[in-house]
Amino acid sequence: MSELRWPAQNICIVLLTGLGDVVHGLPLVNALKDDDPTRRITWIVEPMPAPLLTPHPSVDEVIVYEKKRGLQGVLSLRRTLAGKRFDLTLNLNVYFKSVWPTVLSGAPHRLGFDRGRSFEGVWMFSNHHLQRRPRAHTQDMFLEFMEALGLPVPAELAWRIPITDDERGAQAEFFGALDGRPVAAIVPATANPKKDWFADRWARVADALDRDFGFQVILVGGPGAREQSIAREITERASTKPVWALGDGIRRLTWLLDGSSLVLGADTGPVHITRAMEKPVIGLYGHTNPWRVGPWRKYQDLWIDTYTDPGAPPDPSGWFPKLDRMERITPEDVLAKVQRAVDHYGASTPSTHTHLSS
Repeated sequence: MSELRWPAQNICIVLLTGLGDVVHGLPLVNALKDDDPTRRITWIVEPMPAPLLTPHPSVDEVIVYEKKRGLQGVLSLRRTLAGKRFDLTLNLNVYFKSVWPTVLSGAPHRLGFDRGRSFEGVWMFSNHHLQRRPRAHTQDMFLEFMEALGLPVPAELAWRIPITDDERGAQAEFFGALDGRPVAAIVPATANPKKDWFADRWARVADALDRDFGFQVILVGGPGAREQSIAREITERASTKPVWALGDGIRRLTWLLDGSSLVLGADTGPVHITRAMEKPVIGLYGHTNPWRVGPWRKYQDLWIDTYTDPGAPPDPSGWFPKLDRMERITPEDVLAKVQRAVDHYGASTPSTHTHLSS
């Protein structure tokens, strides 16, 4: 057990959203739990990503903060936290929405980002801060919390996204009903329309995945009206109709990604779930910087990066979005990466559906 810089037997993690950020927080809680299995870890999170944490082996308690309820959400959170005692709170968010959970945790030690990398005065509500550094990949910035605590950073990171026995049964039933070909999952939409690719181009890719590479194509995602609309347009435009697998629930989405042999998507949380489960994932980046938000240190050869200017070196500190860059990505760009995924990662091999991350 490491001797940490501050008392840390009861730790509160404040990492509210989005889904990709929550995935990036998992190696930190795994390292804390591995260092001392008796350490108790509570994670405050918003409703959407919460199901990813509920069965996680390194998270003892999940507290859902309903930020969208405004004052009522804050009061509910205060009632939930009343009587709890934390030694240390780690605020991994950089926006003001994280202030209430951080303060209401009541921890005497509160570690957060430095002033230069936080917004809206969030740094003032922590009494310990990370060293001032340039912005980096989200995963690397979260690993700085280990450094600040005095906790060794593991040589190999572990995410340990679990899939329950019941979910394995549902997964086997879903994939068993398909035709036995390897499955390519397309995530057609993101949380921000400016990060989306175009439905007509996804349809061309879906047809080529089926016709030229022998994949069974499925469309995955949530119940939102916009992503459902995009998925419908893809289905209407594609000659070979993809299997509709959009639906409600992060847990279902997770086992769908786990059961696929290849995943394709823009800057969205499912891309990071896929990478954490060591599945080949093709990422499309133009509006946002893949060196900051792409799959961490793996499958970089499968990125399509129109964010970085031709000839410019990778710069993970760049965080300003760039407009009209997604339209530079062509179906041919994506299919070239599909070929690489097949040649270098065996993506054309049907998944065995046994990827319990460890």
